[in-house]
Amino acid sequence: MDRPATGPSFGAGFNRARAALFGVLMGTTALTGLAFYATPAPAEAPAVAAQATLPNGAPAAGFAALVKQVRPAVVTVTVSGMPARGPMGQPMPGRSSQAVGSGFIVEADGFIVTNNHVVDGAQRVTVTLDDGRRLPANIVGRDPRTDVALLKVEAGAPLPFVRMGDSAKAEPGDWVVAMGNPFGLGGTVTTGVVSAVGRDIGAGPYDDFIQVDAPINQGNSGGPLFSQDGRVIGMNTAIFSPSGGSVGIGFAVPSNLMQRIVADLKATGRVERGFVGVATQGVDAAMAKALRMPEAEDRGNTRGALVSNVEKDSPAAKAGLRAGDVVTEVDGRAVTSPRDLARAIADQRPGSKSALKVWRDGEMRTVSVEIGTQPGAQVASRQGGAEAEQPRIGVALAPITPESRRALNLAEDAKGAVVAQVMPDSPAAKAGLRAGDVIVGVGTTETADAEATVKAIREAASNDAVALQVLRNGTRSFVAVPLKQA
Repeated sequence: MDRPATGPSFGAGFNRARAALFGVLMGTTALTGLAFYATPAPAEAPAVAAQATLPNGAPAAGFAALVKQVRPAVVTVTVSGMPARGPMGQPMPGRSSQAVGSGFIVEADGFIVTNNHVVDGAQRVTVTLDDGRRLPANIVGRDPRTDVALLKVEAGAPLPFVRMGDSAKAEPGDWVVAMGNPFGLGGTVTTGVVSAVGRDIGAGPYDDFIQVDAPINQGNSGGPLFSQDGRVIGMNTAIFSPSGGSVGIGFAVPSNLMQRIVADLKATGRVERGFVGVATQGVDAAMAKALRMPEAEDRGNTRGALVSNVEKDSPAAKAGLRAGDVVTEVDGRAVTSPRDLARAIADQRPGSKSALKVWRDGEMRTVSVEIGTQPGAQVASRQGGAEAEQPRIGVALAPITPESRRALNLAEDAKGAVVAQVMPDSPAAKAGLRAGDVIVGVGTTETADAEATVKAIREAASNDAVALQVLRNGTRSFVAVPLKQA
């Protein structure tokens, strides 16, 4: 189980090396103790009739009408089969846990949105509807980088659902309603206001959270955050808390970010992000002066993302970007930091072209870049044709990047592939592989990268098992993964 830390910390599904730095995920409430913290998001419901308001903007008759409209689309998500964890968060071999979170129905045919950390590692997922029905759910897809997951249930008839609103219209002071399943108590409603928007809490490269003061607690993860018109503008995901309980600082994934993620997960089960192949850093006053950059009028300081490295043969390299360039805009969208650049590029579709405004050698210029596909998880199995019958060991692999090298404390010359995801109840999961492991070899052969690792695993398909050389916490060992049961 994850323990609340002083300051924010995240639950399962996030890099544990950073967990103590973040907000507490409202994740699920364990049925035998607290498993992790997170909150689910609701599906959209029919529009709510306009209500009379007081001078301060609050509904004169409260939020009862809104809640009545959307409640049928808010669900409880129960997950089981994850390894139980001890007091220090360490896995307890031979024991499994059960926990609950929240979610919301977004389409009448049974698609449900929740947090990735609610279902991460689960072998079984069950959804309890507002009318009490319990339905098994399949995980359509997960996106750990934004903590969004999409589930699907078969109800035999259309289900009530909610619609997404425009989170870009949310402003500090707006009234909001949060719904979910705190501490396993069942459907609970809390209200508050938007405290801030665009919050970066260190959860990942695409942080853009809505901060609210509506009380949200453990088990609220994956639940919806509604605006006054009954539209979902966020998914309750994390809190900042020294004790693990609500202190009025909660964070929700904005609906505008969720909508594209959900669409990709529904279409392909994965999220395809843009990629240009640069490493960047911030620009402080001293660096701006050294680069002869003008001061930004609205901040009294400089802005942009300084390119520190360009990957060979990358889209950026082909477009002529080079170290020392400062990117200040992407397609007219201002870039004030490396995070802005990462989000702007990730939002682009691979194959599209973007215009980057770049400060170079004392002048501003425009560079056209054809967006590539972000190196992502590769499933260690083939799809289609006769090769589709090859065993799946149940892991997704990602290349070793400068970021993962730092996060995992890998040596500069370390090679192989990072385990990005382990499928629940798969041969790899049963063998003890976990996200964050680095596969450095297959059998007696060391592998140079993710592609070579995938190829070596495929070539071992005729064996009863494959022996993987795994690097974990600085220790190298062999892990045998059975193939015949795959």
